[in-house]
Amino acid sequence: MVDTVTMKWKSWTLHLIDQRKLPLEEIYVPCESYKEVAQAIKEMIVRGAPAIGATAAFGYVLGAKEMVGSASSWDDFADKMERVREILANTRPTAVNLFWALERMENTMKNFGSLNGVVERLEKEAIEIAQEDIEINKAIGKNGAKLIKDGTTILTHCNTGSLATVDYGTALGVIRTAHEQGKRIRVFADETRPYLQGARLTAWELMKYGIDSYLISDNMAGWMMKRGEIDAVIVGADRVVANGDVANKIGTYSLAVLANRHNIPFYVALPTSTIDISLKSGDEIPIEERNPDEVTHCGGRRIAPEGIKVKNPAFDVTEHELVSAIITEKGVIYPPYEENIRKVLKK
Repeated sequence: MVDTVTMKWKSWTLHLIDQRKLPLEEIYVPCESYKEVAQAIKEMIVRGAPAIGATAAFGYVLGAKEMVGSASSWDDFADKMERVREILANTRPTAVNLFWALERMENTMKNFGSLNGVVERLEKEAIEIAQEDIEINKAIGKNGAKLIKDGTTILTHCNTGSLATVDYGTALGVIRTAHEQGKRIRVFADETRPYLQGARLTAWELMKYGIDSYLISDNMAGWMMKRGEIDAVIVGADRVVANGDVANKIGTYSLAVLANRHNIPFYVALPTSTIDISLKSGDEIPIEERNPDEVTHCGGRRIAPEGIKVKNPAFDVTEHELVSAIITEKGVIYPPYEENIRKVLKK
């Protein structure tokens, strides 16, 4: 059983909170097939790398439940499941947790090797992925909170809390832990255009946690740093590669440059499942280009002239030289990243 704000798994249905509707409405979308799960990921009903990974795992379970009844043999079932995996994998190209979770589910299926009981075994694995994510996030929070002093003012970007994970959060999990430890902290959440994850989701979560917080527009960050109002920046990640380069929500790179200019530590918090050492540098990370309507419209209303051309990359890449430390469940990683990332992954 999985029952959190982000997702609920019961009676062979995955219920996902519709993050497009927050904070005005708290509505859950039921997904009863793997194609409905794929659509939910693609349309950003669910978002955030760890949450996407867990969601895809349950999508794989639903695919297996659908395919096992029509499979004439184990090989036929495996072929059908390859198609399920492909449809789920093609939803979002940048977040590596999606592919990590699907690979883990596929390996579980192949190692099982029998049609009898395979769906139940896959369900067990998906539940384990979800439950592990919660414990991992709490460990990230504990490790990262050591970097946060009493009285610190933190800037965070996009949404990295319970909504971006199965529960608790990565970068926001660090902030939550520091708050729960009794540290007096203040948080600035930037709006995170164009999808407004900071304004709609992070601000909503910070208020629920009772953390002293302010919402700012994206273009205020540099001025606030210059005025000495920000002590640290903490963000999440959708993929970190072998040399420590970080892919995260568009706008992250700008904050890293600004933090570097003002001698402010720039921290990245993530589970080790987000680390992809198969890629040498951020230049190799695929960057998702999303619908132009996300830029030309806000709340369903057009805010730009008809016919204007649009660029809408969902992510950017921050070079490792701009990252002060990478916070994981296995510990805090400092430069040199290429060497120290591999050491942490071996733990």
